[in-house]
Amino acid sequence: MNKSNDNLRDLELLIRSHYSIIFMESAEDERAETLLKLLAGRLRIPYFFWTRTKGLSRGDVGSKGPVYGTADLPLALKHIEAAGFQAIYHLKDAGDLLEDKTVSEMLKDAAAPYTKNYGSIVITGQNLKIPDSVKQSSAFFELTGPGRDEYKQLLGRVVSDLRSRIKADVRLSGEDTNRLLNNLKGLTLTEAEKIITRIIVEDGTLDPEDIGKVIEAKKEIVERDGVLEYYPAEEGMSGIADLRTLKSWLSKRKESFADPEKAARFGLSFPKGVLLLGVPGCGKSLSAKAVAKEWGLPLLKMDPSSLYNKYIGESEKNFRMAMETAEKMSPVVLWIDEIEKAFSAGGETEDGGVSARIFGTFLSWLQERSGDVFIVATANDVEKLPPEFLRKGRFDEIFFIDLPDGETRKSIFEIHLKKRGKDVSLFDLSQLVQMTEGFSGAEIEQVIVSGLYTSYSAKKELDTGTLAGEISATQPLSGIMAEKISRLREWAAGRTVSAH
Repeated sequence: MNKSNDNLRDLELLIRSHYSIIFMESAEDERAETLLKLLAGRLRIPYFFWTRTKGLSRGDVGSKGPVYGTADLPLALKHIEAAGFQAIYHLKDAGDLLEDKTVSEMLKDAAAPYTKNYGSIVITGQNLKIPDSVKQSSAFFELTGPGRDEYKQLLGRVVSDLRSRIKADVRLSGEDTNRLLNNLKGLTLTEAEKIITRIIVEDGTLDPEDIGKVIEAKKEIVERDGVLEYYPAEEGMSGIADLRTLKSWLSKRKESFADPEKAARFGLSFPKGVLLLGVPGCGKSLSAKAVAKEWGLPLLKMDPSSLYNKYIGESEKNFRMAMETAEKMSPVVLWIDEIEKAFSAGGETEDGGVSARIFGTFLSWLQERSGDVFIVATANDVEKLPPEFLRKGRFDEIFFIDLPDGETRKSIFEIHLKKRGKDVSLFDLSQLVQMTEGFSGAEIEQVIVSGLYTSYSAKKELDTGTLAGEISATQPLSGIMAEKISRLREWAAGRTVSAH
């Protein structure tokens, strides 16, 4: 699907419907300008643009420059009103200036002719708000991110341009090119152009290894606002012991987006996500990472503590920014760890209602999101989650992950010993499994890590006796938090699906 054509078609429809003012939400000024110029050409009307520093200029090749004195927006609006042209007027980043009621009334006067004629005044920028005085004649339009074809055209243009100046060697197969284009998704064209150019200029080549550099560069861009973390694909489901029911559920849904168009014809949509409840250290976070690896999707992690800001309105803004980023990068797995910290049921008195407002925004987003975002939310304390959150339909399924049974503990020992290069046959796993009744997977892993340190300092190989000593010195959470875990199990019974 060519998103650029969709944007052009939708904008043209708004102008042909005589919306005299269009507020276009976009972080890409150049892309918005290209689109509006193309639209003006299609409608056979002139294109003008306004900037704070230069004022109002005609966008045609060979134009004479800005109109004198129009750097002041009110004067520019007076000029537009007096000119009376059928045209597209592009006001760049003027949203905050329209908060002045007099200026917004002048905008309304300048745009009045376009309620009957072709043309429109288009305001571009981020976090735009439509003034009350112009709401009736205005439309809000969100410029969707670049599509695959646009990234492909950009890649060809960058390579062609560099080859005219330096020796640039492209060593990408068709499959490699597809992987590169997939990893560019979510970036603006400007960001993508800078990354591709830098990678090629570094050594004069573009090869499969450079795809990793694109991922690293993208990671930096995603994380620069401090709301989301980008995680590279790590271990798949084979690195997780047991959880057979969860694995089977995820495996079935993987097929639905391997060929999205075929799935849609069959009546399927992109899965919403899962809520994983359970005892700390039993594989909830590991499962979130493994889903992304198994499905071949990027993994974004939202840390609830990074949302909250001391300034009024900033927390909600941070949350919206996180959701927008996730949608732009779709299809993607969004991991919200310990979600109860973000949406605590503590009430208005604890934080002035910020949690409640963010929670309301999140519920709305769950219902209305436009991107293919699969959520893996994890929670340790279900009592802190608002009841509305657990209602059927918010997630595709709620899974409960309990402490591992004997067979699963054996698998966990095998996985972690093999991962560290140890011969499993040299250990008495039956003894270790019996001794770790009530241990979580994370606690078993830590027993092995501690045992390795003990053996290394004693200058001997790791053995069953050393691990047994570490087990005896460990007090598992199941003992410390016995009452809490018991309540969690009681709540989960009949309300959730066992992940095992």
